[in-house]
Amino acid sequence: MPDTGTLNFQWSQAMVAGFVAAGATHAVISPGSRSTPLALAMLRQAGLICNVTVDERSAAFFALGIAKASQRPVLLLATSGTAPANWFPAVIEASQAGIPLILISADRPPELQGCGANQTIDQINLFGSHVRASHALAAPNAGFTPAYLHHLAARVYEQATWPDPGPVHINQPFREPLIPQDAGLSACPPKTIHVRPPLLQPSPLAVEELAAAISGKPGLIICGELTRNPDFPEAVTQLAAQLDCPLLAEPLSNLRFGQHERSRICVHYTSWLAKAEFRPEWILRFGAYPVTRALQNLITQVPVQLLVEPRPRWSDPNQHLTQLLRADSVAACQAIQAASPKPAPDGWQASFTQLEAESRPPKAINHITTLIDELPENCPLFIGNSLAIRQLDTHSGSGEKSLIFYGNRGASGIDGNISTALGIAAIHGRVVALLGDLTSQHDLGGLALAQGRNAVIITVNNAGGGIFDLLPQAALPEFEQGWRTPQAINFEHAALTFGLNYARAENNETFKTALHQAIQQGGPHLLELLTPPA
Repeated sequence: MPDTGTLNFQWSQAMVAGFVAAGATHAVISPGSRSTPLALAMLRQAGLICNVTVDERSAAFFALGIAKASQRPVLLLATSGTAPANWFPAVIEASQAGIPLILISADRPPELQGCGANQTIDQINLFGSHVRASHALAAPNAGFTPAYLHHLAARVYEQATWPDPGPVHINQPFREPLIPQDAGLSACPPKTIHVRPPLLQPSPLAVEELAAAISGKPGLIICGELTRNPDFPEAVTQLAAQLDCPLLAEPLSNLRFGQHERSRICVHYTSWLAKAEFRPEWILRFGAYPVTRALQNLITQVPVQLLVEPRPRWSDPNQHLTQLLRADSVAACQAIQAASPKPAPDGWQASFTQLEAESRPPKAINHITTLIDELPENCPLFIGNSLAIRQLDTHSGSGEKSLIFYGNRGASGIDGNISTALGIAAIHGRVVALLGDLTSQHDLGGLALAQGRNAVIITVNNAGGGIFDLLPQAALPEFEQGWRTPQAINFEHAALTFGLNYARAENNETFKTALHQAIQQGGPHLLELLTPPA
């Protein structure tokens, strides 16, 4: 019978190997004692890329970014006590946004629970309804069958990816000692366990009903944030062409930029929606509920609301949905097109082409347009919440250059944005992030993850929460103290602390120069752009 330390390690090896066999490629580890067997197994596992991050909160958002960009579950490991509780904001974001994470918290064994043992809390079901499943495992036992852990890992991997991608929690207790006696132990890798989600095909009857509801009538396609699929831009634009209708695309739909046909894509709708006189009879939605208030208001005014949603979710906050089509988005577009609905009446699409042309400003010069112009081909851009995402929606425009847009719109928080962006860089090899000053301050610890990466973090410093200038709170006498909350942080010192290059820009020209130099130079950069309040 192996000693306890060796047993812990063999158990952990079997579990980690099972995750790799199921398809996991990345792990994010925060140092700790009780998690030693699993950390050692991950660090020694062939085929698993490990990142070690001290701050568990930052580590969780970093893992979120990796999972968002790779579209694969990421292993996240922490020791017992408050360590896994620091994951909670990222777990909520992952749950809301449908991002797969596998959360593994180490724990004390049952005999140390509830008796005052140090660094011991109740970790069972720690994340409540924000995870797809929770597994409370027993401490490693002699004579265990590795196949049990191999197949448990495959089951957890699938729970994190299908039918509703999101986080899954494993709580793993260990008894001491935690170090194996034989430091050279190795395990035979298990056979690959193929875990493949199904492609959800639409019901023929549902497609027939949807096609009948829109055939020959004036309508709109609206696309919010979508999981990237290289086939979707062509599929949805072909459907728009058959229906001869406009396609209103938010930036996170990843439809505004690329080589696909974009003649029907509208990007200036915030300028004309409130004043244009048109009466669509239907709206067909893909992706998340829209960010912009103008699109949200439009949805409430149209009688027929159609939504394509492959996940078991209900996206209808205004209670206007009339038909829900459960299907893969590409398969749905192809099936609706195959049903041959008639195009909209003559002149319908042309009126929107005219609205777009009239609303397109002469080459606007602001930090959004400068940013878009300077981004290299296929560059990922992470966009912060609050004012940043709305300014991008208004000013990004459209173009042939392929760009990849990311954001944390699940719960729309300002926490963890730097760490998430750097997780995206871990997959793409680079990232540019546009964030507000409060968002950047909220995740300064995430800058530690920037070292050695091609990452440009742009902090727009407009002296606090600029989004509140546009909201009713701005009229309150306590507004400055309670909502705008200007801060006195020195971002140059923050950059120096974490080893980033720093530049400060006070106008668009100096911003353009600093951004260009940062992208060309490579490596980690923090750019501070000073702008007046909104």
